[in-house]
Amino acid sequence: MSLLDRFSLGEGFRKYFEVVAAFDTPLRNDVYGIRHEVYCEELGFEPVRPDRLETDDNDRHSLHCLMRSSTEPRTLVGCNRLVLARPEDPAHPLPFEHTCRATLDRSIIDPAKEPRGTIAEVSRLAVRAHYRRRKGETKTALALSDDDFGTKEQPRFPYIPIGLYLAVVALARREGIETLFMLTEPRLADHFSKLGVKITQIGGPVEHRGIRVPSMMSVDSVVKGLRFFVRPIWRVVLEEIEAGYSPGRPAFLPPA
Repeated sequence: MSLLDRFSLGEGFRKYFEVVAAFDTPLRNDVYGIRHEVYCEELGFEPVRPDRLETDDNDRHSLHCLMRSSTEPRTLVGCNRLVLARPEDPAHPLPFEHTCRATLDRSIIDPAKEPRGTIAEVSRLAVRAHYRRRKGETKTALALSDDDFGTKEQPRFPYIPIGLYLAVVALARREGIETLFMLTEPRLADHFSKLGVKITQIGGPVEHRGIRVPSMMSVDSVVKGLRFFVRPIWRVVLEEIEAGYSPGRPAFLPPA
């Protein structure tokens, strides 16, 4: 990848992929179907369900991102979700607050004391097996490694995981979310630093489908800190997420 190619990451992404905000029932069912395929059928993290849709109680208070191929025939690639505070019960803990209640370092941040309308959790990231068939990657729903960025002589770019993370940041930004929490693989912060994204660990590791650490990132800092070569793909992703918002649509419209 030449220096000129780095400036074309946005067009490179647009050539192969697109992201959409899954606001309607058919799109959300596409998301749930990907999750079932990855989490239930392939990895065995959740039980197989007759309808082949993997859902939980948090989906009623979540917004979803869906990635598809941008070329015909359109195929589903991956998904993730943004778990928001519950309008009827804002103090209800986000999922990671349960999982990490014994390991959170509340001297760094105490989610329970943050304005609940300004925080959210990124979760249920999943990429279909066809798009992540690499050594060591078949036992995780989504992975990112040093190899994804290639070498100095032969650099490359991990469009799928980065596209999904940027999509959920774009969705959070549109919803007025200031701080995103997530359970991540321990080395994710190192990988994201290459992009200018700062992820802060906020507690000790927990066992959750592998070793994970509770982490946070500032939505505003992510957008401002993106390195120059990432900004073209950010603009494409932001444009595609914004396209899902119809005029007058409220910021958070929970699923029917």
